[in-house]
Amino acid sequence: MNTGMNTLSLAPRIDVRRATERFATEAGWLDSKHSFSFGRHHDPANTHHGLLLVNNDDVVRAGTGFDTHPHRDMEIVTWVLQGSLVHQDSEGHNGVIYPGLAQRMSAGTGILHSEKNDSWRLSGDVHHEPVHFVQMWVVPDETGITPGYEQLEIDAELLGGGLVPVASGMAEHDGAAAIRIKNRYAALHAARLAPGRSVQLPEAPFLHLFVPRGTVTLEGAGALAAGDAVRLTATGGQKVTAAEPAEILVWEMHATLAA
Repeated sequence: MNTGMNTLSLAPRIDVRRATERFATEAGWLDSKHSFSFGRHHDPANTHHGLLLVNNDDVVRAGTGFDTHPHRDMEIVTWVLQGSLVHQDSEGHNGVIYPGLAQRMSAGTGILHSEKNDSWRLSGDVHHEPVHFVQMWVVPDETGITPGYEQLEIDAELLGGGLVPVASGMAEHDGAAAIRIKNRYAALHAARLAPGRSVQLPEAPFLHLFVPRGTVTLEGAGALAAGDAVRLTATGGQKVTAAEPAEILVWEMHATLAA
């Protein structure tokens, strides 16, 4: 898979995608909103941005979840906003993902995994709250790698209110409080913003800004509500300012999928 590109040929663009424009999957136990084509929802003009193929905003009822299913050659990052999600896979990895804990699964040559809202089976404390999480998929820059798993608590870093590297394959994030992904052209950042607090977007050929909760203002684009996203091309450096307590997820990408 060729992920290289000539960034000089790109025209600057800011493309706002509203929450109501997303594809939706509702299955009783699941309320899922898809920023890109996913499953039975397919739009050939909306398959990815940069290296990001999936940005799913999921709410799963207690006691339910995704049964064991396969993945291959994909870097899958899960970010929980509320509740907890239990991960188990065919490589023997398991863990409970909760707010402030970054998790990455490298599917590589092939992996089976499940994700359930049933952490009480481990702790013994029954709960009835849904789990709300965002799951994001980027392509690796090398296929056929050994499957892997990593999770890391970064809640303390988020308390500072700045833009924090969450998952990255970029050399400049070596040693930072971030889990590693197998793509040297991509990094995910997150910020928890108090009202009036601002962060500045990185400069990159491709940026994807997603607002999973709260309301913010993006310089040059205006107000963004929960579920809104912005795809930025050949630009960056804009300020994002919270109008109320908010959380943002920002993918910084220095390559795109080959046409």
